[in-house]
Amino acid sequence: MNLKFSEFEYKRPDIESIKKDFNELIEEFNKAQSAQDQYLVLKKITELRKDYDSMNRIASIRYTIDTSDKFYEEEHDYFDDIGPVYSGLIKEMYSALVNSKFREDLEKIVGEHLFNVAEVSIKTFKPEIIEDLKKENHLSSKYVRLIASAKIMFEGEERNLAGMDPFMNSDDREIRKKAYDAKWKFFEENEKKIDEIYDDLVKVRTKIAHALGYDNFIQLGYDRLRRTGYTDNEVAGFRDEIRKYLVPLTQELKELQKKRTGYDKLHYYDSEYNFRNGNPKPKGSPDWIVEKARIMYDELSPETSEFFNFMIDHEVMDLYNRKNKSAGGYCSFIQKYKSPYIFANMNGTDHDVKVLTHEAGHAFQAFESRKFEFPEYQHPTLEACEIHSMSMEFITWPWMGLFFEEDTDKFLLSHLNRALMFIPYGVSVDEFQHFVYGNPDATPDERKSKWREIEKKYMPHKDYDGNDFLSRGGYWFMQGHIFKMPFYYIDYCLAEICALQFWRKCNHDRDVAWKDYLALCREGGSKPFLELIKVAKIDSPFESSVVESIIGYVDEFLENVSEEYDLV
Repeated sequence: MNLKFSEFEYKRPDIESIKKDFNELIEEFNKAQSAQDQYLVLKKITELRKDYDSMNRIASIRYTIDTSDKFYEEEHDYFDDIGPVYSGLIKEMYSALVNSKFREDLEKIVGEHLFNVAEVSIKTFKPEIIEDLKKENHLSSKYVRLIASAKIMFEGEERNLAGMDPFMNSDDREIRKKAYDAKWKFFEENEKKIDEIYDDLVKVRTKIAHALGYDNFIQLGYDRLRRTGYTDNEVAGFRDEIRKYLVPLTQELKELQKKRTGYDKLHYYDSEYNFRNGNPKPKGSPDWIVEKARIMYDELSPETSEFFNFMIDHEVMDLYNRKNKSAGGYCSFIQKYKSPYIFANMNGTDHDVKVLTHEAGHAFQAFESRKFEFPEYQHPTLEACEIHSMSMEFITWPWMGLFFEEDTDKFLLSHLNRALMFIPYGVSVDEFQHFVYGNPDATPDERKSKWREIEKKYMPHKDYDGNDFLSRGGYWFMQGHIFKMPFYYIDYCLAEICALQFWRKCNHDRDVAWKDYLALCREGGSKPFLELIKVAKIDSPFESSVVESIIGYVDEFLENVSEEYDLV
């Protein structure tokens, strides 16, 4: 492929034509006389899927690049409308697959896991929920548009939410406080709108769950994410392990942060401020960061060199923060062109390097798994996907000097610190969502009150210093995953425990660690989560003593390097 992203062709798919072609192929599949013939039909269906999915992703990327682009806004809305219809076609294909009269032989050709994915996915759809699925899509998009519309006047200029980050990391405490308050004022001013969007989302998701025969949305949320091999009981046990072993360490980290910053008390606007003389910052622009990353990935391995040069040559990264650009960062994969795509909002903070290595981890896995012919095998479930991204953040530690120079040690400490501090927040998001969907009739105020209660359980250090909106439990408003993909967030926490195991491996033997990481990436989604971590030769976060073991290693590591990283 020699095309750049700007040259990728976009053509709106005709859903009626797709339905006709799909139905004819499913009929052909059912009439096939052998497993081999059915396999050949599956390949034809895959080509149809590849085209639809590629157009969907191109439209989505171009819309998030500029949410004011009316053409791609209409295309985005079009996919919101036809998405549930298309999902119905996929479920019909899955139903034909699992009921194949040649199933045993077909499993030998395409692999057993495709059938596992099909079986769990079938439970999540019926034709009668299509209109409710459309409503759910539109509500999620409504939240995305509202967040992207943020126009905050600060220091004489209009800024979006990502544009506030440099000021929220300022060395000047007063500026930080003003920046944090300006950001949260936007959410408070839109509190009623966001409450209404979320309340409608909870209600429609609960309605969908009931129509599908679920007691509530919780198990449906798990099934949508294609989770197999564990349930919400194991997840609840994992949250307990975090509370027992990691929360006490995070309180010690907060005490060390006080010593480093010289503050007697840490308020909400000090949460990301780690050093008295300022947080580390990359020494150049996003373009400069990309050039340094090219050096890093050229040196890391032949595989990463090929991958990152592909990303640069085909211009499949958009990294600058701009007005009307959607918030956050993500990685996508365009099947038609066998190309990953990285989207970010760099803003001059150390997060710029973290987001690039994180999304590069996703993109590298997609690049290494592009050989799989079935979409289900190109990417695993999300908790496994996040191992690729979070581990890449740690695997690239030896090259951080390229970006931070004399501030490298400060960055490494900050990165480890944030990884550890993140997990209690992540499990808070998860426990909150279990409350919300277990109690769908709770009022917006009851939800916010419950969030604040959960925060105090996992993050007792939080001090909102009189900020009414945050004190009432509004912090979760900024977490898009809660609105767009419920129950996704625990995947980051499970993956972080796995990534910390890769970090420990790197500290002992980098060559072995890289070999195991590469093997994991190359397996794509051909196995479920618990089998993939066996490929990676790491332990399941659900196993007893795993959380305790890795937190113990981290604690020992921090003690050994306290002087080197100027912890006190």
